[in-house]
Amino acid sequence: MGLIQAALGSIGGTLADQWKDFYTVPEGLPPTAAMFAAVPRGQNAGRGSNTKGSDGVITNGSRIVVPEGYGLILMEQGAITGFAAEPGAYEWNSESQDSQSIFAGDGIVSPLIKTSWERFKFGGRPGTQQRAYFVTLKELPNNRFGTQSEIYWDDAYMNAQVGAVTRGTYTLKIVDPILFVRGWVPAKYLEPGQVFDFTDLDNDAASQLFNEVVGSLAPAFSMYTNDPSKGNRITKIQQDSIGFAQSLSAAVEQNYQWSTGRGLQIVSTAIIAIEYDENTRELLRNVQRADALSGARGNSNLQASVAAGFEAAGQNAGPGGLIGMGMAAGSTGIGALQQPVPGIGAQSTPPPPPAGPAAAAPPPPPPAPAEEDPMVKLARFKQMLDAGLITQADYDAAKNKVLGL
Repeated sequence: MGLIQAALGSIGGTLADQWKDFYTVPEGLPPTAAMFAAVPRGQNAGRGSNTKGSDGVITNGSRIVVPEGYGLILMEQGAITGFAAEPGAYEWNSESQDSQSIFAGDGIVSPLIKTSWERFKFGGRPGTQQRAYFVTLKELPNNRFGTQSEIYWDDAYMNAQVGAVTRGTYTLKIVDPILFVRGWVPAKYLEPGQVFDFTDLDNDAASQLFNEVVGSLAPAFSMYTNDPSKGNRITKIQQDSIGFAQSLSAAVEQNYQWSTGRGLQIVSTAIIAIEYDENTRELLRNVQRADALSGARGNSNLQASVAAGFEAAGQNAGPGGLIGMGMAAGSTGIGALQQPVPGIGAQSTPPPPPAGPAAAAPPPPPPAPAEEDPMVKLARFKQMLDAGLITQADYDAAKNKVLGL
């Protein structure tokens, strides 16, 4: 019992003369307002004047207009007695047999609202005193998050723990208004003239949500960067507002049950900045260089580097420089094809050992090999991985050893 859908044409027509009260959304609301009381209007286009209504009393025969993007909640002494999410005009009449308590529509939000209605509906017959509230069903923007110090998470792209200071904004949506009002809105906002705003610094309930988002950032970053479908690329987060919002929403749901306990959901995010700590920046540079030296691009870079080295040696040292470059290339394997073939242009048999005391002297130890460039090592391991000679686990272990992780 309670609400009857009124004909849309009656809002400005002759039936408006019979309205005892006319309730709607207050004027001058901020775009971040989430919940507020419906306000009575003395007139509707000059009709239906009623200036003697009592505060907190919705008289039978009064009309309530629900705009697009809002839900209407009727309450009596803290108990929810009616709900409407379909835009249009409704008549409050607790005596009529065809009046209803819930109009949830056929949208995505309908099953959630109907489930909550069955859990929290008013058990008795609505009394005389009622209050009406509007809940925003649109996305609520400009909810900020940020960290004062580094947060740390395990990153699959760099195969290590990384840290960063980050800040940005996210949008919220109330997906279950009945659950939101019942389980989260403080009593002070269930009074006429009060506006529940998530961006209000004096709103303790909103501040708690901010702290929970900040506490969920680290697991959200880890969830995103360790998801193979995202390519394990940390640099994609700032361009993937919806993808990271899904990770952040899943993290806050896992930790604080926003959707199932409060009727809230994070829809999208905008990361303004990610400032990595010094160790993470150095690690990111090393991994990027290793990636650049892998595969076909790595072969092209290596060939270009060798060609540039030969050109520089020829310009600076003439033929002698080229000979030196040939010897250096031979030590890295590039000059292996230039080694002499036995029997052609070289001694086919080794010379006989010297006679006398010199024969007993041991040969001098070979010089210690020069330390190989870590980037060259990584490129060689990556080429072996691309050729199928080693497994991904072998490559990861070799990369960690070269980078000292």
